[in-house]
Formats: sequence, C-alpha cells, structure tokens
Amino acid sequence: MALIGFTTSGSFRNTERFLRKMSRDDYILEVLRRSGEMGVTALSNATPVDSGLTAESWYYKVSNKRSGYSLSWHNSNSNEGVQIAILLQYGHGTGTGGYVQGRDYINPAIQPVFDRIADEVWKAVRSA
Repeated sequence: MALIGFTTSGSFRNTERFLRKMSRDDYILEVLRRSGEMGVTALSNATPVDSGLTAESWYYKVSNKRSGYSLSWHNSNSNEGVQIAILLQYGHGTGTGGYVQGRDYINPAIQPVFDRIADEVWKAVRSA
C-alpha cells in the first residue's frame, strides 16, 4: 500500500472568506432582486402600448430551492385566460379570421438584464 502525503504552508483564510461570502443568501438574493426590478422596467418600457395595461402588469419572482435560485418575470394581464404579453410576442388569430403578427419585444428587452446578471456575478466571484 502506497502512502501519499502533502504539506502546506500559509492559511486558507482567503478561500474560507470567499466561500462564506458566496454562500450567504442575502448577497445572492439582493443581486436577483435588483435584476428583477431592472427586468420589470426593461419589459415595461419595451411592451407595445395600446391601453398600457400589459406594460404595467410585469412583475418578477425570486425563489430559493435546494437546487439553487431562480429569477423569473411574469405578466398578469390576461383576457379570458390568455396572456396578452404572449399574444403580443408571438402573434395571434383574430375573431374575424385575420392574423396579427407578433413582435419580438421580450428577448431584446431582457438580454441586457441577463448580461448584467452575468457581469455582476462574475465581478462578485472575482472580488470575493
């Protein structure tokens, strides 16, 4: 049987500090809440406006489960159970047989938010 050993000098103080900081729920949740608000603003500003109700109906949810954190955006404006934001995004048929072309407004609006989340997380990891 071979015996393997190693020796180290110095301390793990920086590593331990980094791991403690990254494991704090409050830091991660704060980043997600700020990003959630930023996403709501971006989506509200980008939503095509007729009555303004769909633009005003954006909100976000942050959840923390065993598998990790999630941030999602939702729109509460619906008509007869159909989400108006989805109709605007993807298009829809009309009651008279016509079709209203969708407009991709969600993806371009939310992409800068995704980019900022990635930048913030990377910056936090590097500075921890």
